[in-house]
Order: sequence, then structure tokens, then C-alpha cells
Amino acid sequence: MATVSLGTTPGGTTPVGTTPGVNTPDSEKNDEFQEHEKILSPDFLSTAQITDLLTEDVDGIQEKLRIFLNFKNLHTHLKDAIILDYYVSGFMWAKGMDFSVTQYSKFMTLLDMLLHNLRTLHMSLEDSIKWFGEVMAEIGPRHSQKKKEWNIFDVKQANAIIDYLKISLFQHYKLYEFMFYSTREEIVIGTEVGKMIPNIFQIHMERERQNFLRMKMTQ
Repeated sequence: MATVSLGTTPGGTTPVGTTPGVNTPDSEKNDEFQEHEKILSPDFLSTAQITDLLTEDVDGIQEKLRIFLNFKNLHTHLKDAIILDYYVSGFMWAKGMDFSVTQYSKFMTLLDMLLHNLRTLHMSLEDSIKWFGEVMAEIGPRHSQKKKEWNIFDVKQANAIIDYLKISLFQHYKLYEFMFYSTREEIVIGTEVGKMIPNIFQIHMERERQNFLRMKMTQ
């Protein structure tokens, strides 16, 4: 394995006043900050994409996210329709929370990584909740008591995110697992769980949208 020489310039010389291989308090602080910056990185949506989506209504958000996710025909692809609703509902919920662009970015990336952990890494519900808790400890208020400049969400926002993930993902975790891990034939021909998937997700997503609309009307 090749070794990397620390403390040297591209020309191979060491800048005056520094010692190779020795960590100063400032360098340790910088390393810690860089590690923190890796939390929920890379971003699922860019700043420009988030800013653009904020100008749209729910139909516009759905269409632009559909294009971004490269979903072709939602009428014949139940899985794609459910995944799209997952992201759209999350974005609409965040819109109701009046997040900053940075908070939108971290929240949408959090949604994406939770789905990735389930879909690709086959993470169990227990492991997913544990991972989620560790991430919230980094970006939420408990961590910010030590590093206030790293605060992304305050206590109220962090609790709201936890509550939202409980009802939007964790409560339906087994259904997501069935959707991702079962073959298409099992869902089409299939079991009682397969028959439940469309109805449960449609009811849930419609409820989320109605809650958002009611909240906007009272503002």
C-alpha cells in the first residue's frame, strides 16, 4: 500500500513553521470539522434543485422529481410510483416546516440514505433505527451543545423529523422490504401483503398531502 506524506507541498518541501506528521490543535479541529461535513454527504439534491423545487406546487414537485429519478411510466411501475411518493411527501413535509435550503438538503439526503440502507444494504428495521439515531445525534441538538456551529436542526425540528420518519417509513418498513425484496410475480400474483401495498401507500401519501394542504390554508 502506498504511503502519503503529510505536511508537504506539491513540490515536496515542508512549509516553514510546520512539522510533518504532527497534529496541531488547529489541524485536529479541522479534521474533526471535515469528518462532520461528511455526515449525510453527498447531497441527494443540489442547492439549485431545491431552490427550483420550492417554486413549484405539489404537481410540479412530483414531475421534476420524477424526471430527476428517471422514472418513465408510473402507471405500470408500482415500485417507482411508491418511491416517488416517498420523496415528494418528504419534500412537501419539509416545505411545511419552513426549512432553510441547508436543512432541506440534509433532510432529503437523510430520506435517500434511509431508503438506500433498506433497498441496497438490506438493513433491518432495528439497524435502520439505530443508524438514524446516530445520524440525528450528529446533526441534531444534542451534538450542537458541544459544537454550536454544527447545529443543523433545533430540538423542535429534530423531534418533528423523528416523528415524521416514524409514520412515513418505519411504520411501513415491512411493506417496503416486501416491495424491494419480492419478485414482480409475487406482487402481481401474490400474497395478501402484496395486495395491501398499493392501498396502504396510497392512503398514507394522500393523508400526508391533505395534512400539508390544511396546514397551508391555516397560515
